[in-house]
Amino acid sequence: MMSNPSASAPVSQAPPPDLFGPMLRTWRRRRGASQLALALQSGVSQRHVSFLESGRAKPSREMVVQLTTALDVPLRQRNTMLLAAGFAPVYRESNLAAPELAPVRQAIDRMLKQQEPYPAVVIDRLWNLLQANDAAQAFTLFLFEGPPPAPPPGKGPNILQWLLDPKALRSKISNWEEVARYLVSTTYAEILADGGEPKALSFIEEIMAYPDVPASFRKLRFEERPTPVLTVDYMVGGKALSVFTTIATLGTPQDITLQEVRIECFFPADDRSDALFKSLAARR
Repeated sequence: MMSNPSASAPVSQAPPPDLFGPMLRTWRRRRGASQLALALQSGVSQRHVSFLESGRAKPSREMVVQLTTALDVPLRQRNTMLLAAGFAPVYRESNLAAPELAPVRQAIDRMLKQQEPYPAVVIDRLWNLLQANDAAQAFTLFLFEGPPPAPPPGKGPNILQWLLDPKALRSKISNWEEVARYLVSTTYAEILADGGEPKALSFIEEIMAYPDVPASFRKLRFEERPTPVLTVDYMVGGKALSVFTTIATLGTPQDITLQEVRIECFFPADDRSDALFKSLAARR
């Protein structure tokens, strides 16, 4: 389920001039840091941070990287801030199938294989399905009671859209409202925390357009005594199945794609579900 093996530098549209200062201020405030705290974290003077934010000083290329690293700005947004400061992007957005990412793919393949007989998938920051192990493919066929619907032209399968779409898996999730609210709200919060990039905000608008996905889903409902973990409870062909997931990310990424990739592993929430996963594996 990988795309063509190629890699390229990210194509970013240069923002209007003199936006680096406001961007720096926005990210500093988003991280809850004062100018002094950022100065101490990045090893520059508070006066210089103030001058950069006000536009009285222009940063060097190295200074942009230094400050955005101190603020833990996502790589995609670091490129945007470099452009705003008048510099070329530093971080590439490689195709996951690119030859230079072979060691990473091998590591991911090992993780997916190790997860058998339970499902594991690789998704990007917007829930697009990039790869799946055999158990995940069998699980998908079980949930849809056959092949899943073909995605729109030019797009691949998207797990969040499957869960929200009345024509996909929504009717088979017993606790759909609870699951949908949690996934929509956390996805929205993560997109905002990453800077609210236009493509990501457009994705939010797409999922908010599904029936019975109200604007209130953007905010997680407060529960006084939440359960230890939220399960997704399915009812398929008279069989009940309850699962929860863990999500792993790659450490020390220096590529946008690698920073945004997620490996999601599914686990049975009870013995009945465990037995069902093992029976699906036995049929393969």
